[in-house]
Amino acid sequence: MLTIGAFAKACRLSPKALRLYDELDLLRPARVDPDTGYRYYAPEQLERARLVAWLRRIGMPLARIREVCALDASAAAEEIRAYWARVETETARRRELAGFLVDHLTSAARSDPPALELRYAARSDPGRVRPGNQDTAHAGPRLLAVADGWGPAGLPASSAAVAALTFLDTADVSGGAVIDLLQEAVRGAAEAARDAADSGTTLTALLWTGSRLALVHIGDSRAYLLRDGGLFRVTHDHTLVQSLIDEGRLTPEEAGSHPRRALLLESLGSTAPDLGLHDARPGDRYLLCSDGLSSVVAEDLIRRTLASAAGPDAAVDALIAAANTAGGPDNVSCAVADLVAADQVAPGAVDPT
Repeated sequence: MLTIGAFAKACRLSPKALRLYDELDLLRPARVDPDTGYRYYAPEQLERARLVAWLRRIGMPLARIREVCALDASAAAEEIRAYWARVETETARRRELAGFLVDHLTSAARSDPPALELRYAARSDPGRVRPGNQDTAHAGPRLLAVADGWGPAGLPASSAAVAALTFLDTADVSGGAVIDLLQEAVRGAAEAARDAADSGTTLTALLWTGSRLALVHIGDSRAYLLRDGGLFRVTHDHTLVQSLIDEGRLTPEEAGSHPRRALLLESLGSTAPDLGLHDARPGDRYLLCSDGLSSVVAEDLIRRTLASAAGPDAAVDALIAAANTAGGPDNVSCAVADLVAADQVAPGAVDPT
């Protein structure tokens, strides 16, 4: 038997940590002296103790460590792989947010950016299979929004959510307060959509402040950025298959044919949405779309279609046509906006249906 001090030194866990893990039933001592309460450990417990120490070192929560330690080696390795894949995904999100914050806090030291405005268009189409349309799309001078409703009152839910945001088209929006304003607006949108019984909606929206774009997103509608010929997805799906991809249990290729690929884990009002700030450059083109486009049209075709369209109206029409050519199995909605110099702006086209 090893004393707690000798065992702690051998497994690189402190005596304090060993006492905690005993209390949590994670690593019980082999024997406890009934008179002194002193803990003793068997040499064969070292392997488990070292595993616990390693897992703590990578930041795994104690509850999950207990689960991993109960598995055989192969299953434990799979769980560790899945955990670390999720850590990397969450770290990437935090890195992006940190970048936004650094950029925001240092923007005052920059020279004034060129005056930019939006040239915009939006359209929603029922597709070729569904009897009705539960999507809502909006494009205006400041706001782009797409909502994909579900359930028997999906259309009232999506339209109420978008309608609750449209005041932002004429609101006085400053860069420093935009996230707070957007959060408050989204709370109003969630309340408006909540009246639709047994139904719900996704929501993805971009708000133009005059110098950058604020993003709010929840669900599986998406936002893309076309910049310098490259297409970048700026939202993260809140779906079962995306969570399996994040954990390394599913490849993106496998996700496309997964039988539960449409299952949402989050929708408007279920939890806090993703929020972020994006720097704007002249020539940027943004696309917001429901999964009626992204689930049937490959991203490379989306990129080529966006890049070749003469303006937002043409881009919206071409993307919806591509979804319908691919079978149009779902409602499809698109909102497209170009960031252009203020003196180049043409009248925007809005179709909020």
